[in-house]
Amino acid sequence: MTDGQPIPVIIDCDTGVDDALALLFAVRHPALDVRAITCVAGNTDVDGVVRNTLTVLERAGAPHIPVARGAERPLIEAPRSAQHVHGHDGMGDLGLPEPSRQPADVDAVTLLRREILASPRPVTLIPTAPLTNIALLLRTHPEVVRNIERIVFMGGAAAVGNATPVAEFNVWHDPEAAAILLTAGVPVTMYGLDVFTRVVVPAADVRRLRASGEPGARLAGELLAHRPAHPDSRPDDPSETAGGLGDAGAVCAVVDPEGLTTHRLPVDVSLAPGPTRGMTIVDRRSRPGEAELHEGTREQLLVDVGLDVDVERYVKLYLATVEKRSIDSRSPSVENR
Repeated sequence: MTDGQPIPVIIDCDTGVDDALALLFAVRHPALDVRAITCVAGNTDVDGVVRNTLTVLERAGAPHIPVARGAERPLIEAPRSAQHVHGHDGMGDLGLPEPSRQPADVDAVTLLRREILASPRPVTLIPTAPLTNIALLLRTHPEVVRNIERIVFMGGAAAVGNATPVAEFNVWHDPEAAAILLTAGVPVTMYGLDVFTRVVVPAADVRRLRASGEPGARLAGELLAHRPAHPDSRPDDPSETAGGLGDAGAVCAVVDPEGLTTHRLPVDVSLAPGPTRGMTIVDRRSRPGEAELHEGTREQLLVDVGLDVDVERYVKLYLATVEKRSIDSRSPSVENR
């Protein structure tokens, strides 16, 4: 919280197993005021994303939060889902019932503009998905920048990619949109694969969540059981018992930024066709190289790039938050375990 007031946030997601984990945390943490959730195609098609988002909010017992349907496809590329990771329904094929909640009667860009400009305090945007909606917002309604505190996005990588050897899925899915985000003119934090893959909930905690009688906590456990604990793991491997937090770590970083070690570095996005398309080029050199000396330097955008994370701190924060409702009524906080 800032000055005792919750941080106004808007989450842009492609729900998605780990987006669902992020939503469960966001709507239950008292330091966050989730003003809206916008949906974009990514892990599954956009209609599936809307359905999954509304289902998670119901399971979490969240108050009314407007949810809007956004872009069906990237700005240029054809849509490419990650159903091989997240299941055919995007939610691990858990067979969850259809939600009774309904989406807002406006599109995602309209909802983003409305809620950003209506907020009495500057909003933090948390995109955990391809950045198409955010790019469309920034190009259509640039006036929103005056009421955006910062953007903390899950995407990119300083080292190894996952969609390709060098590109992370969210940026690779819509590189042009990512490039537009980096020119937003507001502070940007990149919660990329360098920290994304490291925050893993231990097996004992996953089992406890799955056995919970509280629907939101139990859903978190089922989702974590579907999340691979390591990049090379398969979600259907029966030996996998721990679960990676994934996108939820980016929301933890908004609540507790001290748990994330960032370095302010120049970041560019490769837009050219070929094997590097979608790569986030993070310049970690201490001084210019021959290219700059011979060809001259060009202005590059500085981003707070997450390069290290306090894993235990974020795991404890996540568990204490998603289990809060059941813990309040029956046992001490997990922070005191």
